[in-house]
Amino acid sequence: MSQSPSTVAQQTSSGSSSGKSKGGGSMLLGMMPLMVLFAAVFLLYRLTSGNFAEASDYWYYFIYVLAVYSLVSGWGQAYLNDNSNLWYLIRQIVHWGALIGLIHLLDIQGIREIMNDQQYTLFLVYLVAFSTVLAAIQMDFKIFFLGLFLVFCAYLLAVPENNPALLKLGESFGVADAQTKPLMMTAWVAVAGFFATLFVRVFMRSAIAAKRVSSRS
Repeated sequence: MSQSPSTVAQQTSSGSSSGKSKGGGSMLLGMMPLMVLFAAVFLLYRLTSGNFAEASDYWYYFIYVLAVYSLVSGWGQAYLNDNSNLWYLIRQIVHWGALIGLIHLLDIQGIREIMNDQQYTLFLVYLVAFSTVLAAIQMDFKIFFLGLFLVFCAYLLAVPENNPALLKLGESFGVADAQTKPLMMTAWVAVAGFFATLFVRVFMRSAIAAKRVSSRS
């Protein structure tokens, strides 16, 4: 039985809406791990600012979380850069393995013992932060703003009183006495970093889709 033009139009519209809904749901689901990572960094910062002694172990375990996420998340950029899957895997293992190995060397060779809890934790946070930025530049740009957020948190921990970065942010966004509101300002920086990451993710997904279409034609 033939369908009327109006029926066909309704079905087409329904299918298009369903596709958009699925695409939006897929995007939201894909962003959930990054939302969790930004939230985890914020919570780690809050924990560390209150107790340096207990925080170092949590930062150490967080490295493994970052490594797994970076490994899973960076395949798209490897595809865009025409990198082989094996070479991408080797680079990820070497990058994060070197960081974890360095931390173990600090313990084995007694370097950890000559630092107090605050010094060691700050050193660890800076290592994690700049390692994330480096991994973003080399293998997965989607975690670049997460890396910058980590650097920001490390700097706040290193300079807890009258932090110049907080003062500058307060002047830029009209927040009075921002240097006395580190948790609030850190939360806002986390939100800004997440939305910047969302933009990068959308751009990268579009680039991957365009490349796949081009390769099929």
